[in-house]
Amino acid sequence: MTQRLAPDPARDSLPREAPSYPLPRAPETDITASWMGHASVLFQVGGLNILADPVWSERASPIAWAGPRRFTSPPVALEALPPIDVVVISHGHYDHLDGRTVDALHERHGAGLVWLTPPGYRSWFRARGVRGVVELGWWRSASVRLDSGVVRAHALPSRHWSQRQAFGREHRLWASWAFTTPAGRAVYYGGDSGYFAGFGEIGRALGPLDLAALPVGAYEPRWFMAAAHMNPEEAVQAYLDLGGVGACLGIHWGTFRLTDEDPLEPPVRTRSAWAAAGLDPRLLHLGPVGATVHCDGRARTDR
Repeated sequence: MTQRLAPDPARDSLPREAPSYPLPRAPETDITASWMGHASVLFQVGGLNILADPVWSERASPIAWAGPRRFTSPPVALEALPPIDVVVISHGHYDHLDGRTVDALHERHGAGLVWLTPPGYRSWFRARGVRGVVELGWWRSASVRLDSGVVRAHALPSRHWSQRQAFGREHRLWASWAFTTPAGRAVYYGGDSGYFAGFGEIGRALGPLDLAALPVGAYEPRWFMAAAHMNPEEAVQAYLDLGGVGACLGIHWGTFRLTDEDPLEPPVRTRSAWAAAGLDPRLLHLGPVGATVHCDGRARTDR
């Protein structure tokens, strides 16, 4: 007997709020992270505005009339964002790399925008007229120095895949990312990943972290999704593996229906797993959509 799936939430029924990021940028010593829905996050790190996996389209799909449709609108219009310095892409799936959003960002910011990707994406961007792409393989890093600030970008492993087409093979890597500053601040962006031992290695190499943005949704059924998506309990374990300090922002839920779990289940299970691990509830952030996490450095102290 086929199990009946929980319905999608009504359009824009999930709590939303206006982001509270500083304009036009945060001071170099401050860190903020604003959840824009699904896996899209605006980070303010080292004086730069860094937009991760931006998807503002109505559907996570190659076509405009079919595919997963959002049930939560972006909290701000794309053109209303502060000036973007860097866009970082974790991998090529349509809920993380959206051509229409890329085109709009390129039209607004032009050649001054830095695009960071894993290997294999330069030709895709070039076909859209985007030239400023820096490809980094796992454990490779590069400095991004602009008038407004400087960060060190680190491409890191994740457990995922990156196919965009139903047939044929694509040779594009996937990655998680970290950004570190000369002042010793550090932010981790998990993008999309199944649980794997690499989280501990990343934490030892780059910790302690001020903030980790970790995927907590799109995990059922486990027999199929475990190799590519963490469930909430695994996401909490990944946070512990990364060092177990700093703020944790739960992403990759509450926007698109991609898998079988109730779309409202991820935050419930994440809070439960967080409490079971004895972690400070003040460090866990699970919305509302648009909310901004402000890190003043005190979260780095040992728990």
